[in-house]
Amino acid sequence: MTRQIHSRNAAVQVWTAYLDNRTKRTRDGRFLVHGVRPITQALANDWPLETLLYRLGDNPGLSAWARETLDRCGAPAVGLAPELMAELGEKSGGAPELVAVAEQIPADLGAYEAGDPGDAPVVVVFDRPNSPGNLGTLIRSADAFGVSAVVVSGHGADQYDPRCVRASTGSLFSIPVFRVAGPAEVLDFRDRQIGRGIPTRLVGTDERGARAVFDQDLRDATILVLGNETSGMSAAWSAACDDTVSIPMGGSASSLNAPSAAAVALYEISRQRRTFAK
Repeated sequence: MTRQIHSRNAAVQVWTAYLDNRTKRTRDGRFLVHGVRPITQALANDWPLETLLYRLGDNPGLSAWARETLDRCGAPAVGLAPELMAELGEKSGGAPELVAVAEQIPADLGAYEAGDPGDAPVVVVFDRPNSPGNLGTLIRSADAFGVSAVVVSGHGADQYDPRCVRASTGSLFSIPVFRVAGPAEVLDFRDRQIGRGIPTRLVGTDERGARAVFDQDLRDATILVLGNETSGMSAAWSAACDDTVSIPMGGSASSLNAPSAAAVALYEISRQRRTFAK
């Protein structure tokens, strides 16, 4: 017999706070997951779920996907009145069928290794992202191109913000995401990779880059650095990079946003490795 909640209580208040209170999410180590694909991906990747919230009522009833998810999810299920589920849903989205309360997984770049000797893993660094949606979109692109990990540098958007989780379309659950204060921890990671026999370079994207991205040899292991959406890479990151590249453009726009720049650069890395295999 699952628990049911028909009026706003302390538990609902806590869950609602996870929507937009980063401090509360961080302190509790919890966050909300919305949407069919993100919830499905969380389950497929054995991400720890604390609770699965579902919408009570028969009009409309739950879909086959929602019923199947409730049946196979090992987390406790709690039924909420439609108006309470609407509070936990996304803006103007009505009352969702399911919302998962997930646990945050601590991730330490200092203990991370990517690939084996002979491999050429790619890691993406996003410096001080302003937008949770942009961070989620970048994580999605990184996952699509087989990136080993994403690193968020500095005080930027929270990867556990529901807007980031949704924009990642579930890729947050299939690729490690680390947070660092600045370049030092990434440079330590680079040095450990080199010590493991994996030559690795830091390549930053900048509209004043030394060469076009397609003129840069990107076949070796690469740490790709993307700057802040407003101000680009910080001076510290520019100094840390071994190379900087630009993305040539022919229109009137002065630059691409970070997720778009990441997708272009990651495609070029993939293209070079398919076309010019060493």
